[in-house]
Amino acid sequence: MKKAGFPEKPQNSSSDPGDDIPAALRDTPDTGSRLRVQPLVLVIGGLVGFMFLAVGSGFLFFITAPKQNADSQPTPVSSIPTVTNTPTTNNDAILGHLAYPEAPESELLPITADGRIRMRQAAAQRFQAMAQAARSAGVILAPLSGFRSVKDQEQLFFNVGAQRNQTPAQRAALSAPPGHSEHHTGYAVDIGDGAVPATNLQATFENTKAYQWLQANAARFSFELSFPKDNSQGVSYEPWHWRFVGDRNSLETFYKARNIKPVQ
Repeated sequence: MKKAGFPEKPQNSSSDPGDDIPAALRDTPDTGSRLRVQPLVLVIGGLVGFMFLAVGSGFLFFITAPKQNADSQPTPVSSIPTVTNTPTTNNDAILGHLAYPEAPESELLPITADGRIRMRQAAAQRFQAMAQAARSAGVILAPLSGFRSVKDQEQLFFNVGAQRNQTPAQRAALSAPPGHSEHHTGYAVDIGDGAVPATNLQATFENTKAYQWLQANAARFSFELSFPKDNSQGVSYEPWHWRFVGDRNSLETFYKARNIKPVQ
């Protein structure tokens, strides 16, 4: 049933401009929604701007940073000190001779039949083996002097020096001051050629078969020449004077005192 003054279309239809929603309300924008959207846009915009700024800064750093050559290596930082081959000064040295400890009597063994010449046990045993090997090759290694006490060395140094009218410096070129001789360590031995005794304790010993054999074979028995030509201690050349360096104590005795460095 139709009522007067109302259209026949349903009241809820929004397609007809004559619906019951006032035009003023229909055309007014939704201010609440805009207020909610604007903060979100600001946040997103800020994040995007920050990302552009970060990327731009990274690119700027990349193009301005110094380039490292592919072959170059960074310099390592190390706390290890540099090792040098500069020998230290032995404060106990006198006139080119170094200080050594004296061998105890209990450590000494004879290397001659009469027991007059002695060396430390290890040195004595190796010397006897060396002398036997030389004799098998037709060479006679004659021991001339082994262990000498500090007291004996004192008499030898001063008394002979006085007899020869030598100053201490002159005497030191030929004999060590007391307390500074390798002989009182029990590891040193003076060697002569039994077939040519005239060369004993002379530089001409270097021309004998005994010296030549020692040069070629002494190292096998842990003996070495103490004072070769132009030695660092400034001691006169002594081709007859050899020392044993075949155990820990003998090695430390001589090599610590001289602070010898390996040849580079």
